[in-house]
Amino acid sequence: MNQSAEIAATAARFVVEEGLEYAAAKRRAGRQLGLSARVPWPDNAAMDEAVREYIDIFCSDTQAVELRALREVALLWLERLDDFRPHLGGAVWHGTATRHSDIYIQLFCEDPKTAEWALLDRKVDYHPGTVTGWRGDPVDALTVRVRCEALNGWVLVHLMVHDLDDLRGALKPDGQGRRPRGDAQALRALLACDNTQHPDDQT
Repeated sequence: MNQSAEIAATAARFVVEEGLEYAAAKRRAGRQLGLSARVPWPDNAAMDEAVREYIDIFCSDTQAVELRALREVALLWLERLDDFRPHLGGAVWHGTATRHSDIYIQLFCEDPKTAEWALLDRKVDYHPGTVTGWRGDPVDALTVRVRCEALNGWVLVHLMVHDLDDLRGALKPDGQGRRPRGDAQALRALLACDNTQHPDDQT
């Protein structure tokens, strides 16, 4: 196994078992393996492959159920925040999520403050902060802690607030030719099918 593949395999465990995002998982894997920053690092395509392989080997009997539970929570929030053109991204959208994964929903607002006002009006407790957006830059996020009865636990929902003008760019295929995120209608279609399918397998 070359160094890039070794990093991907090690990082995949952190992604699946601890819910780390790819960048953080790769950095931790590199430190654990004692590798320098100059080694070839796996790209997202290699990480996707490693994560799916890890799931197939170690989590095949539980992951589909956990993924569906998270998608159902995500759909609830997509519907609640319909005024802000919400789109689901990340592992829950792409089908690699487990009970340790957070839910990432992008909101596209004419006035970014309106999303926060909507939560306040509905008396939803949230924590303001920042997360890394799809372009690698920090994005304002409103994080909500949600009870998921199907998982008998709590889930973090990150509502990432973008300008309305960002919507078109957000829907462009990613470097692997995949739809990077989907709206409530697209998510309902996934839930209506066997949820082990990937979004990009849908027509």
